[in-house]
Amino acid sequence: GCSGADIFKREYEFEEELYLSLNGSATLNVNASVASLVALRGANLDPDPRARIDRNRVRALFEGEGARASVSLARRDGRRFVHVSVRADDVRQLSRLAPFAWSAYRFDRRDDIFEFRQIVGPSAGGKEGAIQWTGEELVAFRMHLPSEILFHNAPSGDVERGNILEWKQPLSDRLAGRPVDIEVHLESESILYTTLLLFGFTIV
Repeated sequence: GCSGADIFKREYEFEEELYLSLNGSATLNVNASVASLVALRGANLDPDPRARIDRNRVRALFEGEGARASVSLARRDGRRFVHVSVRADDVRQLSRLAPFAWSAYRFDRRDDIFEFRQIVGPSAGGKEGAIQWTGEELVAFRMHLPSEILFHNAPSGDVERGNILEWKQPLSDRLAGRPVDIEVHLESESILYTTLLLFGFTIV
């Protein structure tokens, strides 16, 4: 399991973490303040820090055909945060779910290369009145990738340990709808498969 410190990285107001499989299925974790879900995704939730959050209502937001969600709740800095994990049969269908409808997803195979593209468009322009943002808040889109990365356009240029890429944006830019363009090209064989193959050759 994840510790609270792992799940809710202090500096992020809203995070999407995508675990992509080569067969096109995916797990997408969302770690977000209730206020950011209301402001960015137009979620019908009460952003008041004292309000009781209905877990089933949050789950219903994130579920649909071919997608199942689990929800946990937390408090940080006196405010409500949610952690939602969505398992989807096809990453390209995620945009059918209201919280992810701001993104267009592509995942295609060209010869021996998988190409993933995600364009995150405008936010839903929900009400912001209940929260005073400081201007320091950040939004992050992170990818955990299953095979060797041949190309990516992550701004830092860095591949983090465990084949992780990150695209960050100030919350103010996300509220203003400045797009995030995510592109990754991958080897067609998983790292696990390649490791097992090497391990097999070593034994032989």
